[in-house]
Amino acid sequence: MALSESGVLSGAINCTHPGKEEESKDQANTPTARVLTLEEQERLNGERALVSDFKLMKLEKEAQKNWDLFYKRNTTNFFKDRHWTTREFEELKACREFESQKLVLLEAGCGVGNCIFPLLEDDLNIFVYACDFSPRAVEFVRQNPLYCPDRCCAFQCDLTKDDLMENVPESSVDVITLIFVLSAVHPDKMKLVLENISRVLKPGGFILFRDYGLYDHAMLRFKPVNKLGENFYVRQDGTRSYFFSKEFLAELFEKTGFKCVSNDYVLRETVNKKEGLCVPRVFLQSKFMKPES
Repeated sequence: MALSESGVLSGAINCTHPGKEEESKDQANTPTARVLTLEEQERLNGERALVSDFKLMKLEKEAQKNWDLFYKRNTTNFFKDRHWTTREFEELKACREFESQKLVLLEAGCGVGNCIFPLLEDDLNIFVYACDFSPRAVEFVRQNPLYCPDRCCAFQCDLTKDDLMENVPESSVDVITLIFVLSAVHPDKMKLVLENISRVLKPGGFILFRDYGLYDHAMLRFKPVNKLGENFYVRQDGTRSYFFSKEFLAELFEKTGFKCVSNDYVLRETVNKKEGLCVPRVFLQSKFMKPES
């Protein structure tokens, strides 16, 4: 069973990537983190990073290759289209001064286009820049029948070191989405990503964020041998995942010059009726604004 980005369970529980949905109970947004059971507290308190410095460097060096292999194995069939984006982030509509105004959006970490193509279908007055770490993922975006160069520009980019302004004009983007992307970046390099995307965002523009939250079920399923650092783990395929606290995220964005608009945990129970399982999922959903001045 895989664990979906929207917080649903399918198949047998593991610590791999989010996958296909089955069923979920109503979500709740809350400013406080999920409360752990005593058993969970004891297990986390007893954990320590067991990965060698050599493996840490190897994982960082091979990060792009591991994500490219992920898309080679799964092609476009792994993630579900994100039709919930406009519902969860009203800024995709509200930031316009008038209804027919063209909105310019950057999806940082677009994968194979599960977010951008529902948006392009839903909103005719939108232009999307889309970039991803994986060249293979970008090629899948370009091969999609809905891809149109007049409405979308997809390109490969390592957000920790490649200058976005080589493909996106400075201060030209209204909204940037960071959806299940920053968790795949080493914590020491997350600030570099935010500095990079800030340069192409207009003053007054928004960053819309959704990612794994502290004490999510996937985090608690990792074994000590998979722990790379505090709240940072590696999957069997070599891809990595960080689990955010709202305090860490707020400090990270504020140090990069952004103003916090909202920053809450999304708590959800996911159910697999066939297996008789119900597990807690935790995500962090946030909005940050680039100051006008």
